[in-house]
Amino acid sequence: MKTEKLLDIVVKTLDEKNGGDIKTLYVTEKTSIADYFVIATGKNITHVRALAESVEEKLEEEGVFAARKEGIKEGRWAVIDYITVIVHIFNSDTRDFYCLEKLWQ
Repeated sequence: MKTEKLLDIVVKTLDEKNGGDIKTLYVTEKTSIADYFVIATGKNITHVRALAESVEEKLEEEGVFAARKEGIKEGRWAVIDYITVIVHIFNSDTRDFYCLEKLWQ
């Protein structure tokens, strides 16, 4: 699947499931680990888990599987790595603490 389509599915899924403050960062020129980061906020631990699971389910329906994933059970910061797109889903306190947007912009 092309990166742009994958990115579109991730953002739409997060939006449909009420992910907050969804940001897409183009990071190709800053790192070799991915082309894009998608950052979103969940309202609470359960919402962070649900957002991550929804993204995974939607992409698996399209035949795309995560290379790696971390933090989904804990629900504070879930990371799902699709090689060209890395999805970060935070609770609000964790997002404020790490502030990835400032770090990578």
